Amino acid sequence: MPTLFDPIQLGALRCPNRVLMAPLTRARATRDHVPTALMADYYRQRAGAGLIISEATGISREGLGWPYAPGIWSEAQAEAWKPVVAAVHAAGGRIFCQLWHMGRVVHPSFLGGAAPVSASATTAPYKAHTYDGRQPYAEARALRGDEIPRLLDDYARAARLAMTAGFDGVQLHAANGYLIDQFLRSGTNLRDDAYGGPIENRIRLLREATEAIVAEAGADRTAVRLSPNTETQGCAEPDPEPLFVAAAEALDRIGIAFLELREPGPDGTFGAADAPPVSPAIRRVFRRPLVLNSDYRRATAEAALASDAADAISFGRPFISNPDLVRRLAADAPLAPDDRATWYAQGPEGYTDYPELGAA
Repeated sequence: MPTLFDPIQLGALRCPNRVLMAPLTRARATRDHVPTALMADYYRQRAGAGLIISEATGISREGLGWPYAPGIWSEAQAEAWKPVVAAVHAAGGRIFCQLWHMGRVVHPSFLGGAAPVSASATTAPYKAHTYDGRQPYAEARALRGDEIPRLLDDYARAARLAMTAGFDGVQLHAANGYLIDQFLRSGTNLRDDAYGGPIENRIRLLREATEAIVAEAGADRTAVRLSPNTETQGCAEPDPEPLFVAAAEALDRIGIAFLELREPGPDGTFGAADAPPVSPAIRRVFRRPLVLNSDYRRATAEAALASDAADAISFGRPFISNPDLVRRLAADAPLAPDDRATWYAQGPEGYTDYPELGAA
């Protein structure tokens, strides 16, 4: 029976433990979405994770609508990522780059006033983070069929640049109500072409984007993140199990390194589920390593591994304030609380100033 602290093979990578660092938006890049030296310190501090999955990283200007979030669509961005990745490697760690297109939740202020793109002409609820504070979302325009090849090229270019920057692999962000999720779910996908309607059509973009990334990074260095059991940012699916089982079957056939599922429980501390977990059904069809995420503690994480519900667990918010999270979990030591007010600040406060266990 594996424990959190046993090694695991994730595709091409031999990871020393099964405590993964989940992607966490932290907003410490420049306004032009270029990584900074401060980010190298932050990721280096957390290199004890079995694998770090980077914060969501934009594949294009069209797809990035978060202030001070990093991108990976230009040579300048790839060059700026190199010292970040090198710092992780120098500390003995491994790191994947998560590839992000936000779709309809990109505010027009990031696009020179143009409408964001999505599966269909829909509008996200709530308000967007912008450089001028929170603002209502705008109605998206539906991506035309003849634009899909260009979108797939954007994913491929981002994967190529990430590998050039030295990342150990890439993860396709297909969760949390962003573009791929908008295509997957019937609540936001109202199309009547080859990318809409029946499940096999709605998973088409997920499959094609994954294949485009695999062509650049290799299947054994490609992962995918899904969020099957919860509505997120107004992106809903009334019957998620058939949809996400079909998606997992397609990803299994492609042969990706691992699949990560964000599945909060009914009392999740950062978004509660509106459906039972789909991971048990996915486990039956996805034959490669399965990583579960959301609201895990040491005891529940160990139980998930012991019951064969998962092969590894990714921890998100605990890594914010516990850079040495693996050490703390191994010692069953208390976890330091984080300061939500500094999650998206631009300086070291609440970012690189959390002490390790036993430090003053």
